[in-house]
Amino acid sequence: MADYQQPDPVVRTAGAQELARDLVVVPNRNVQLVPNIGVIGGTHSVLVVDTGLGPENAESVLAFARDYAKGRELYLTSTHFHPEHAFGAHVFAGEATYLVNKAQAEDLAVKGAGYLTMFGGLGTTLAKRLEGARVPTPDVVYAESHDLDLGGRVVRLRAVGPAHSKGDQVITVPDADVLFTGDLAETGQFAIFPWFPPHDTDVTGLGWIEVMARLAAARPRTVVPGHGDIGGTRVLEDVLGYLRELRDETWARRDSAMSQETIVEEVRAVLIARHPEWAGREWIDTAVACLCGEHMT
Repeated sequence: MADYQQPDPVVRTAGAQELARDLVVVPNRNVQLVPNIGVIGGTHSVLVVDTGLGPENAESVLAFARDYAKGRELYLTSTHFHPEHAFGAHVFAGEATYLVNKAQAEDLAVKGAGYLTMFGGLGTTLAKRLEGARVPTPDVVYAESHDLDLGGRVVRLRAVGPAHSKGDQVITVPDADVLFTGDLAETGQFAIFPWFPPHDTDVTGLGWIEVMARLAAARPRTVVPGHGDIGGTRVLEDVLGYLRELRDETWARRDSAMSQETIVEEVRAVLIARHPEWAGREWIDTAVACLCGEHMT
């Protein structure tokens, strides 16, 4: 990853968007490394989805959630272990119960310190955001699926990885037909492939395609992506279509005599031509490298 050259990734809680009764999203306003953050309420409890990058952002989110909850019990979850989604969870300790799936807990324990070092080394902006950050330890770890009763509303947490990461988790609010995807889905940018051998090679393009196909088939009314604009099922279908393009264009070249560098260059050119308005072009390179080594089983 190159040095971070984007605006300071500050979570701004003013102007939260109401999606349904007692369910709001603090939007990322299309700022890189700021996630869409969910706050979901029931009669006796409130669940926060993702924290923002580092302690200061997490403190803002916690203050917002505390005010929103008005005395209700607080829970916290993260869609996956990457720093802008989970590396503020320690701020919630003592005020919220932090729960994640088993694979995500393993990601935090095994890779968290390395990601904290990597992100902190991407320039002064991110280093400052991560001052005082610690890799969090979940309070509750479930295996594959967990139904969280908030009082009059049950929220379903479901492990779906490996895809974008080994521990990807989606959060569904059935009564409102809202789906939080984390970085399985983005809008307005190329899919983020954290392919960093030998440090992290758990992202899988083929697994990601399978996950997106299942999520899209359910046709949720509202989809909250990890980053970018909130939408409907089309958000999932667009990501699925892109991932299939990526696989097909890569695989059409990988068994030829051309080098991987040439494959990357050609696929990048094709995909940018098809999606010239999308951000995150650097993620095409890591995606092609990932898919060059994947095979159908």
